Amino acid sequence: MLVALLLCLLPALLLLGSTGARAADGRPAVTLSKKEAGKGGEITVKGSGWRADTLLMLLICGQSTPDKGVIGGTNSCANADGRAVTTDKTGAFSKKMPVAEPPKPCPCVVHVVTVTGEQAVADAVFTVAGHPTAPLPRPTDGGKLAVLATTRLEGDGSLLTWFGAPASRRLVVTVGNLGSAPVTDPVFEVGTAHGVYAPQWEEHQWRGTVAPGRKAQIKLPVELAAGAHGDYQVSLRYGTKVLAEQPWGVGRPWGVTLFWILLCVVVPAAVFRIGMAIVDKVRPRPDRAGTRSGRHRHPQAPEATAKPPGLRRGGGTAPQAPPAEGATATATTTAALPWFTPDSAPSENRPTTKGHS
Repeated sequence: MLVALLLCLLPALLLLGSTGARAADGRPAVTLSKKEAGKGGEITVKGSGWRADTLLMLLICGQSTPDKGVIGGTNSCANADGRAVTTDKTGAFSKKMPVAEPPKPCPCVVHVVTVTGEQAVADAVFTVAGHPTAPLPRPTDGGKLAVLATTRLEGDGSLLTWFGAPASRRLVVTVGNLGSAPVTDPVFEVGTAHGVYAPQWEEHQWRGTVAPGRKAQIKLPVELAAGAHGDYQVSLRYGTKVLAEQPWGVGRPWGVTLFWILLCVVVPAAVFRIGMAIVDKVRPRPDRAGTRSGRHRHPQAPEATAKPPGLRRGGGTAPQAPPAEGATATATTTAALPWFTPDSAPSENRPTTKGHS
């Protein structure tokens, strides 16, 4: 009876032992809810043993096996239908993802890889029902690339870059084939990292063949996002090995700052001028007709037309007698009264009948 009980508990002990070894090993693991599904279906991907709070990318890749990895890089994966997930505090995750056909034939895997931080990869065998299958391509026997010279960045910025256009350069590196087989059309990955962030990788295929014992100069484009500035690190990776790294200092786009300063000065000035023009148009104007008709003129005393006393007919001037006491007042009154005519105005030379018989 005891022997039978031990035999029943033996599989459970073996399973616990394997799980404990995997946890102690610390390697990431991936399990699938289904081993096979057709296009349009859905599977649940679960993982454990990953770093805590790490962003992962889930992809269905063709022409791949767990032992050989993804042959051809992400070009063999259904990138448009991939999913992203973040691990929890224990390094585990669970994510549903749609089943899509990869661009390469099966054998296929569900490929899980870290996006940030130190790279970690795990693959799980998966079959896409109805998708074609083909044998894996033959590996290149002994083809191995290595950097033989110092890498550099070629190119210069333009006026548009000063105004925020994307900065672009060419990464120039000399590689040599240290293996025994030629390397044809190798696929490189160029990554750009800023500060403490992980590199953002972009694949570039170089057209050509590097024969064994030969070297070749490779130029690959590098481009940053619009408005990017600061210290960047450009990396070159072939396969899983980083071949070279090159620092890149990108200046600040001061043209954008100058544009905003001018905008803050010009726009208020233009608004002010437009406002003043509107005020000038709508404010009341003086009555021009009234001004011409004399209604708004100040009354002015007409000029005295009386002849000055003592003026002779021949043009001479008669000797003047000293004016009487009341003469000055009479002359002043005459000049101030416009309704008197020169003939009717009182004069000291005209005799008066007052007091004569």
